[in-house]
Amino acid sequence: MRAMVYRGPYRIRVEEKAPPRIEHPNDAIVRVTLAAICGSDLHLYHGLMPDTRVGTTFGHEFIGVVDSVGPSVRNLEPGDRVMVPFNISCGSCFYCARGMLANCHNVNPNATAVGGIYGYSHTTGGYDGGQAEYVRVPFADVGPVVIPEWMHEEDAVLLTDATATGYFGAQLGDIREGDVVVVFGAGPVGLVAAASAWLMGAGRVIVVDHLDYRLEKAKTFAHAETVNFAEHDDVVVHLKRITDHLGADVAIDCVGAEADGNFLQHVAGAKLKLQGGSPVALNWAIDAVRKGATISVMGAYGPVPNAVKFGDAMNKGLTLRMNQCPVKRQWPRLFEHLRNGYLRPRDLVTHRIPLEHVAEGYHLFSSKLDGCIKPLVVPTAA
Repeated sequence: MRAMVYRGPYRIRVEEKAPPRIEHPNDAIVRVTLAAICGSDLHLYHGLMPDTRVGTTFGHEFIGVVDSVGPSVRNLEPGDRVMVPFNISCGSCFYCARGMLANCHNVNPNATAVGGIYGYSHTTGGYDGGQAEYVRVPFADVGPVVIPEWMHEEDAVLLTDATATGYFGAQLGDIREGDVVVVFGAGPVGLVAAASAWLMGAGRVIVVDHLDYRLEKAKTFAHAETVNFAEHDDVVVHLKRITDHLGADVAIDCVGAEADGNFLQHVAGAKLKLQGGSPVALNWAIDAVRKGATISVMGAYGPVPNAVKFGDAMNKGLTLRMNQCPVKRQWPRLFEHLRNGYLRPRDLVTHRIPLEHVAEGYHLFSSKLDGCIKPLVVPTAA
């Protein structure tokens, strides 16, 4: 089959690769019809995540058609159109039983923290991802769901991570009626988090970024106020000024390891890799909220230390909530929001890229060219 293959930082290509096979009775093989490039894929592309091995296929957002199933699979059959959450989970361990599907203890040798994720380095289990013509789906009775007839395929692929994660970010913010919510990052996750904040009762939503085209999208997609941090000497002071000098009630970090805004932190974290990514957005969140506020962290960070202002968070009495999103747990409510027209994830899609040109897609997305917000990947077999 044809698949995207990692060859080192900033080096990916499409190669012939052995097609996946059923390795366990609970496996399914899915023919990928649509995949996506996620902002967190760029952390891999830039070499920020440890143990990202040459030969790995990325891609944790994908949908497709079931090609074959193992003898123990009961909920799927060949020909089913399925959406696959980015979490790989067994459905029965201590954590899965408590709804923590992103922290499954049976699918990752490094399961003291995260569970399994498709195409996201060996720190998350070493599974190949869906930027390929075919992918192996373990625990096929647990994760995948047949795509409802009424659902648009581009909505479905974005529900496998970006939409669910943005919604989860707003959910972890514990938003109360009338709250001021500030979202750091106007990528797909941040845009969904901002739109979702209204659904949870926010009285005011402010999105912070430095790219004008993404801030324009925040106005049209999420109906949010916007702040371009590049236009202010100190964005924290500005945010305090526009929130009665108290600060926001809730902050959602949707940036993560490659945050701009502080040259030394960006170089130390994102370039020299001396810490698990640049903590600029998270530190801004800590500084920009009021005392007793809640911070939700959706941005991805590496599993090594960061220069986070934890003492300030402690002394302000902040609540910090974070995790990888348990995607399938969000789907029932999100399905209703889509059916009712409250959310339309496919409006975030700006580019549709053939698998053969996936390297150009990564460059486009990474360099923020051509107004790129969310690129989809269309495999040849589709």
